[in-house]
Amino acid sequence: MEYFHYQYILLVPLLVYLYRLADRRGKKPPEPTDWPLIGMLPRVILNFHRVHDYITSVLTVCGGTYMFRGPCFFNIDMLFTSDPANIHHVFSRNFSNYPKGPEFRKIFDILGDGIFGADFELWEIHRKTTLAQLTHADFNAQLERAVWHKVETGLLPVLDHFCAEGKDLDLQDVFQRFTFDNICKIVLDYDPCSLCLDMPDLPCEKAFSVAAEPLLHRHVIPQRIWKLLRWLNVGSERKLLECSRAFSEFIYPRIVTGEEQKNEGSLLRAFEDVYKQKNMNGRSLRDFLKDTSLNLMFAGRDTTSTCLTWLFWLVARHPASERKILEEVEAELGKKKEWSAQESHKLVYLHGALCESLRLFPPVALEHKAPVRADNLPSGHHLPRDAKLIISFYSVGRMESVWGKDCLEFKPERWISGSGKIKHEASYKFPAFNAGPRTCLGKEMAFVQMKMVAAAIICDYQVQLVEGHPVSPRDSVILQAKHGLKVKLSRRNMCASLTHAF
Repeated sequence: MEYFHYQYILLVPLLVYLYRLADRRGKKPPEPTDWPLIGMLPRVILNFHRVHDYITSVLTVCGGTYMFRGPCFFNIDMLFTSDPANIHHVFSRNFSNYPKGPEFRKIFDILGDGIFGADFELWEIHRKTTLAQLTHADFNAQLERAVWHKVETGLLPVLDHFCAEGKDLDLQDVFQRFTFDNICKIVLDYDPCSLCLDMPDLPCEKAFSVAAEPLLHRHVIPQRIWKLLRWLNVGSERKLLECSRAFSEFIYPRIVTGEEQKNEGSLLRAFEDVYKQKNMNGRSLRDFLKDTSLNLMFAGRDTTSTCLTWLFWLVARHPASERKILEEVEAELGKKKEWSAQESHKLVYLHGALCESLRLFPPVALEHKAPVRADNLPSGHHLPRDAKLIISFYSVGRMESVWGKDCLEFKPERWISGSGKIKHEASYKFPAFNAGPRTCLGKEMAFVQMKMVAAAIICDYQVQLVEGHPVSPRDSVILQAKHGLKVKLSRRNMCASLTHAF
């Protein structure tokens, strides 16, 4: 009898499991099943190869906010949301209660004390110093010179070469190299020339893309496990350590301080002055400048290159939009020998196309927050202190409740008002550049650079997608194309003199 008693005890978990399996009447597909002990992890693992689309599908059927529950023995429960009201509450109205926090800094420890992971006074220092430099009278002129120089010496020669050879080209790789060279010139006053005919393999340039995937995995893998992997130096954690080493080996030798710093108006000189004024002796000056440089390089490389990649994928699939961009460039800029940042504002339709690219494929796919004090969101969900809140920027742009029934369509016209001007949307509805006080400082710089590059390419070349090449979002914190963007180029007769005149 005792034997059967223990049998029944052992059957209890199985009976509960089968009950949960059978009782799905209140569950909306594709809402994950919350299994005993293991939580919702099985469904997440099955869909991790398409994690951003899976999150979107769950949020769509569950009203825009959903609690993910992990295994009961790990602390990885997190609330996901794409509700604009929640975003406005967290990023603006109750901003002080939602710093990046210690959990964010642990996950993104590779960024050190730069602006992305900084909170409170350190964040204020970064933001004010960066803003002062970006709004300096000479900055736009410096940016224009850097962009057009790279277009002439790097972008066009590479495109001409692949066009003449009839070879397939990974346009995403080209954009990443372009923006890497540009941001290095602006931040470090050094051009690594990664975009050239040889297309050299620079470990630091590639490390930005490599690091993005393990950083996403850290959101799901329990901290004790990924820390063990790091200690063992294996798997994704080994990749992150290699990326960190590549960043350090590239940046440290190019940090110039003190009397060696000749350019008084440079970004790093400004941060060096602030470091000394604020008596920031917690870390060495070189470490502080390295972290500052790395964060600015992350922002300058990935946002712009990712948006341009998806723009050209979308435009190649919508020939009517491509024609409108061509017509607008010719009508507004004609055969001018150079375009200023101010003149790029005339390209309204191109601006709308870029906004659509950012809406559908925001470069930063999600944001991680944790309240300092317990809080109630506008959606009615309660967040205990230090709870994990994941805001899916990718999902916001694909919500019918936010953008209407045509939310999945590429329509640059949705950004143009009846008077023919750019229609501005609230950042909590369009959070591609973050929202509230942490809104990206380089937003205008990114639009200027993207318009110059996009118009230059579209006017000179017809871009065709390579048939059969798969294009889908990568499972990482940066929403790159998983397999790149393979294209074939052919010369275009229109506007040929426009870009070569610089």
